[in-house]
Order: sequence, then C-alpha cells, then structure tokens
Amino acid sequence: MAPRSNPDTLGAALVDAARRRGDAICLIEGDHSHSFNDLLTDSRRLSAALIASGIGSGDRVGLLSVNQIEWIQLFFAITQIGAVVVGMSPRYRDSELEYMVNDSRVKAVFTLAKHDGHDFVELFERLTPRLPTLGLVVPIGSDSWHSFIDQPAGKASLEERMASVCSGDLAMVIYTSGTTGRPKGAGLTHASMLAAARAQTEHMRLHEHDLFQLFLPLNHVAGITCGMLAMMVAGGTTDLVAEFKAEAVLNRIRRHRSTWLIGVPTMMTLLLMKSRELDVDLDSIRMVTVGGSNVDEALWSQLQDRIPTATFMNVYGLSEASGLIVMTPQGGSSDDLTSIGRPIGDAEVKVVGTDGQSLPPGEVGELCFRGVGVIPGYVGAAAASDAITADGWLRTGDLGQVDARGLITLKGRAKDMYIQGGFNVYPAEIEGFIARHPDVLMVAGIGVPDPVMGEVGCYFIVTRPGSRLTSDDLRAWCAEGLADYKVPRQIVFRDVLPLTPAGKIHKAALRAEASQ
Repeated sequence: MAPRSNPDTLGAALVDAARRRGDAICLIEGDHSHSFNDLLTDSRRLSAALIASGIGSGDRVGLLSVNQIEWIQLFFAITQIGAVVVGMSPRYRDSELEYMVNDSRVKAVFTLAKHDGHDFVELFERLTPRLPTLGLVVPIGSDSWHSFIDQPAGKASLEERMASVCSGDLAMVIYTSGTTGRPKGAGLTHASMLAAARAQTEHMRLHEHDLFQLFLPLNHVAGITCGMLAMMVAGGTTDLVAEFKAEAVLNRIRRHRSTWLIGVPTMMTLLLMKSRELDVDLDSIRMVTVGGSNVDEALWSQLQDRIPTATFMNVYGLSEASGLIVMTPQGGSSDDLTSIGRPIGDAEVKVVGTDGQSLPPGEVGELCFRGVGVIPGYVGAAAASDAITADGWLRTGDLGQVDARGLITLKGRAKDMYIQGGFNVYPAEIEGFIARHPDVLMVAGIGVPDPVMGEVGCYFIVTRPGSRLTSDDLRAWCAEGLADYKVPRQIVFRDVLPLTPAGKIHKAALRAEASQ
C-alpha cells in the first residue's frame, strides 16, 4: 500500500485513496463490489453531469436516500467541484424538507422516488411553488437519472472546477434539531470533515484490512464522517446496509466478516438480542464503539461477554464537530468506559459555568470544544448563532465534568433535548408542530427513560373544550409531518399543566412527576 498523504479537500482525498488502494474493494452493496478506482471514476462522471446541468461552485444539492452507492458517488461528485451537499433523511416529511430546502437555498435534489410508503417525487412536485430556488429534482435510478448521467460534458471544465476547490470551502450542510423549534444548518468544510475522519482513524488504528457494516445514516456525521470517510482514509472496506435492521446487519456480518462494529446503545441492544437468536458468530470483530448517548454498565457487560476479544470504546461526537471529537483511550481500563473519554487529535475541552468562565476539574458545567473538526459556523437562519465563538470554541449545550486524568463524564443536557434510539430530539420542535393541531390548547414535552430506546418523548396535552382527540389521532397527525423518531411515544392528556410564577409551563414539575 502506498504511503498516506494529507490532501486537504474531499476530492483530493478520494484521489489519494485510489492512488494507494487502486482496485482494492472500497464499497460493497448487496452482491456488488466497487473498488477505490471505481468510486473515483464514477464520481467524476457524475461531476461532469452536474456541471452540464448548471451546478456551480457553492450551489447546494440535496441528497435524500438510504445508504446506497449512488449517495456516496454523488457526495464526492458534488464536493469535488465545489458544490455543497445538503443531507436529507427519508424520514423527513413536508414541513422539514420545505424548511431545509429554503433555508440552505437548495438548487437540485437527488432523491429516492418512493420509500416506506412515501412518494418523494410527488412531495417535491407539491412543494415546488414554495421552493423558489429548487430547479432540478432527479429520482435516483429513474429514466431521468440515466438521462442526467449520459448528458455530454467537457473534461476541461471538470478539471478546472476541481482545481478551484479549497480546504476551507463548505462541503456539507447537516441539519440538527433546533432547541427553538427550527433545525440549524451546521456548515461542515472539507478541512473539518477530513480532520475529524483522520483523528478518529488514527485513534482507533483503523487499517486497510478492516471491514464494517455501515448502517448509520449517511446524511448524518455518524455515517459519512465516522463511517465512510474514516474507512476511506484507512483504506478499508465499507459494506453498505440501507437502513438499520438488526437481522439484515447480522446477516451481512455473517457473510462479510466484520472487524469493527459501531452504533448507538439501542442498536447494540437489538443486535445482541438478535445475534443469539440467529446464532451469529461475532468473533471476527476486533473493535466495538458505542456513542449517541450514555452507555450503561449492563450493556457494556453484555457486549464484553458476547465479544470477549474485542476492544471497546465509548465515543462522543456531534454535527458541529464534523464527527467524533472524544473517545475513550486505546488500551484503557474498563473503568474508563464510565466516561466518554478524552478529546482526540488536537481537540481541546473546557467546562464553563453559566457566566461563561472556565471551571476547575471535577466541576459540572457546559462542555465546550475547540480543534479537530469543529465547524466555523452555521448556514441559513442559524448563521448568527453564538454557539461557536470567535476564537473557535463550540458550546455544546451538554453538561459534563472533566476529572484529574482528563476523562470527560456526561452529566445531562442543558437544554430539553432527549436522545431516542441515537437520534437527538428537541421537544420544542415537536411541541411547535403539535400546537398546530386545531384541538390542542397547550403542549409540553420531556424525555423519559426507556429500556430499549434509551429515552422516548412524553408529551402532555391540554385539548380545547369539547375535543375528542385521542392519542392515536395525535400520533397520526405527527406522522404526517415529522420524522418517525420524533413522533411521541407517550401522550398524556391533562385538564391543566403546571405553570411557573412567570406563566411558563413548569417542565421541572413534569419531570419530577414522570420520575415517580
């Protein structure tokens, strides 16, 4: 294998990977394998088609699909000509997609035609009058997709555009659930994504013989940076799994002997349960990394019993860090797994109080990070956010403490966010949607513990007089406009909600009640 260099753009990183690994297998999808050279060739063909379609430097292009080869080909095709990927999930519905397209001024969307009973072509056609920047919608795999690929384009224009891309250019926009009810567009650059991927690869000691099943969504940093880019930097193989389904993942592990398993606690719980039922051998796995929320000791114990030869790591990352920024040490003790670890690469951490001043070791405050993949800022309506300071510190909104060894322990979230099955959910967004129902007078949501999902949403509802609204009615309403993981799992109807002296809903009282 040729020595690894440090290219500073995503297109250059793909060229470097193809130079080093050539015809070695980069991606597996179903029964088909794609080499590093294949990915380079296919992405360049798509880049030429994008240019011929009028996609310019800085233009935003939405990708809406499950994990599939076309998503990755398009990701590199878009970024290597200086355009910007806007990550979209098949779980998103009308209100979410409309907001994202308008907020980031998306010019083109490549989408699944249909998925899980939802027609996305029809959805975008219906929304077109409210999406003034959107001029091109291409269903992946359709006749228009093949026509798009086959259109003539000039090579000189492609080489010119690729040469103009800089490391600090915007590469991807990932929308995070907003604490004020609107998602925020995190602006990831070429440099930030590559820095996060390299720091993770080095810390985990990933290499060309590693193979893993990528079931974490590519529209999220967990899939694209922590998964695909990290493995590309390492020169290993990524086996694409369209969506997480425990049996499908385990069947792929059985067929392609995985060396690395990464997921959130909910996924790990389901994989453990199903692996025993299917009698799947997990002995090929040398490393297990778990993130997305605090991991309880019982889950670690079950994982260690099931895969005794593996190295285990707790990890912490977020969109604003372009990927992982904290991991437990290599070769650490089992006690280290009660923490999320230490910053990786050149990342720094500090804990601040409510006054913004740094706190000493052991004190609990808001976790702030700088370095590695921390993004320069947000795009769209969130561009004015003060979550990233002028000197590069990211205010996470998570509470934690750092001990004398430098290990970080999470202590909860400063905001109301809860994590359901690895997905960050902010009640304000769901409350805003539920409040639009004509029968709803008041609504308040909190996260409550759940043995499988980690946490689920519990929403307290006061209906208008005479209403016959039921829990099923309200869930159906939410399912029409929200991603499925945002639909409330628990709904409680009340005549009144507790209020603070200032007249605000007293969520602390609701949490205390729920805990009993």
